[in-house]
Amino acid sequence: MRLHQQGHQVTGLKRNPQNMPAPFPIYFADLRNAESLVSLPVDFDTAIFIVAPDSRQADEYQALYEVGLSNLLAHFAKFCKAPTWLMVSSTSVYAQTHGEWVDETSRAEPEIATARCLVVAEHRLQEASVRNCVVRFSGIYGPGRDWLLRRAARGESIQQYPPSYTNRIHRDDCVAVLLFLLEKQLAGLPLASCYLATDDEPAPLWDVMSWLAEYYAYPQPSALSVSTNGSQNKRCSNARLKTLGYRFLYPSYRDGYRTVLSVEGL
Repeated sequence: MRLHQQGHQVTGLKRNPQNMPAPFPIYFADLRNAESLVSLPVDFDTAIFIVAPDSRQADEYQALYEVGLSNLLAHFAKFCKAPTWLMVSSTSVYAQTHGEWVDETSRAEPEIATARCLVVAEHRLQEASVRNCVVRFSGIYGPGRDWLLRRAARGESIQQYPPSYTNRIHRDDCVAVLLFLLEKQLAGLPLASCYLATDDEPAPLWDVMSWLAEYYAYPQPSALSVSTNGSQNKRCSNARLKTLGYRFLYPSYRDGYRTVLSVEGL
């Protein structure tokens, strides 16, 4: 919608029909089925690859990020077309578990099968062209994404020591980051092959939940004693993205959650 409002010619591709019509063409196809793509136009400057598996099962991720992406690339290649790609990935590709700082140069060798599918897709696009770019989002929050608020409202027990770090990005910053990178692609400016998109302040989950409890007058969390760090415990750096010139709408969780209404009924 933002691209359309800015005057770009937009075409959507979805698996399921929308409830409301869009002001631009939308094709309905299943990426997992190459035959369903036959009517999809190919004359695009840029393709933005944002897909959502039906579940957290590895075969669902493989079907979209490996089979689906291969089908799309083959469809464009059949007509000798090669748009620039912008792919949405995830910081789940990092397997670091001891609160380490990670950036785009850090080792991305995930143990989780779903995240390995993301890495395969990333490499496929990066090997296809140096113009293609991957954006690894951290945990997305904002309107319609109130998972942490619901946990805070329930007063859940939270790990306090050792600190378990979390990384977040507001939904509006996700959109703004994609627009920011896309405009540079369309202008022919060189981009790195990968950018980490996360706010300025990785923070222990205990600190975040305690702040949410105080701000929204929820029960204060109780400390959950554990002996080791849990999985996906790292601190993500956004230095490369900020050096490129992006400025966050919500630099920290405090900025973002002040704009989110409390969870209804809790």
